[in-house]
Amino acid sequence: MYVLIGGAGMMGLNLAETLLQTGHTVALIDTDPAACQHAREKIGVMAFEGSAVSTTVLMEAGIRKAEAVIAALRDDALNLALVTLAKHYGVPQTVVRMSDRDFAEPYQLAGATHIISTTDLAITRILNAIEYPQVDAMMHFEQDQIEVLKLTIPKGCYLVGYTLAEVARDPRFPAGSLIIGYQAHPHEDLIIPNGSTVLEHGSTILAVTKPQLVRQMIDFLGMCR
Repeated sequence: MYVLIGGAGMMGLNLAETLLQTGHTVALIDTDPAACQHAREKIGVMAFEGSAVSTTVLMEAGIRKAEAVIAALRDDALNLALVTLAKHYGVPQTVVRMSDRDFAEPYQLAGATHIISTTDLAITRILNAIEYPQVDAMMHFEQDQIEVLKLTIPKGCYLVGYTLAEVARDPRFPAGSLIIGYQAHPHEDLIIPNGSTVLEHGSTILAVTKPQLVRQMIDFLGMCR
């Protein structure tokens, strides 16, 4: 996939490096010559010096062939202009970094396919770390109606050696929750488990549950400690 990134700040550079490693073709646009030089020499991606909201620069960077545009500029107004131009040139995917929540509706009206609020993400991660320190990671879906938790089965847990079918039958397991992912060891692949999957200590599970059941899920595993 050809991905065009507006902004060669820390986020833009890190995104470019990650996308390149996963096999995508990446180009950056930034007004900072040093940032563009760093992108070319240190990361190995194409970098175009100039404004990411200049039609001349966008055409030079190949926006007509871009399959995704990421607006990662420091200013929301510039990101909004880039999203609008990307839609004008028929780019199917436009991902935008939003700093000011007041831009949420304008981004939607401009046609952004994904709006990422860096402030909301940071606040959520910090609150989750304080509220649920036992959870390795947590993601929210459908306007916070669904939670996906990444949890580690601690050593000495009574669930070790149980199958997922047996875990699901445990009356203390939160009703309506599901275990959708299992990783026996950090160096192994994450798999989609079935009822015969056996839990091992130190393994990792991905569990889907409701927000009101998060504490119950943690307490269920907390009985292992």
